[in-house]
This record gives sequence, structure tokens and C-alpha cells, in this order.
Amino acid sequence: MEFEFQVQNVKCQGCASTIREGLGQHSQVRNVQVEVPSGRVVVETVGAVREELSRMLKELGYPERV
Repeated sequence: MEFEFQVQNVKCQGCASTIREGLGQHSQVRNVQVEVPSGRVVVETVGAVREELSRMLKELGYPERV
């Protein structure tokens, strides 16, 4: 499955790295792509874990835009 998030506070490649590493720790995450200018995060998973990923993003300091 693929989930797309529009998140806040992504300002640099360091932020993107933090997101990739943080979400990458989830056992069902296979790939994470981060677009710094737009704050777009695309996550490829093997299960329906959108809510968990959203919570993880918030805990990392990158909550979804409302």
C-alpha cells in the first residue's frame, strides 16, 4: 500500500532524513520518500498502517497539515 502525507516543519534534508529513519523503523514500512519543498511524504507499506504512521510523524515533530 502507498500512503501520502502533507506534513509541517520540513525545512531541509536533515528533516527528511529524520522522517525516513523514524518511519523506517516501523516493521511494515518498505520505502519512504520525502519532498522537502512541499512537505510531501510518501510511504510504501505492506499493511494498512496509515494512522500509526500519522502518529509517528507527529511524534517526530512533523504533524500532518490540517
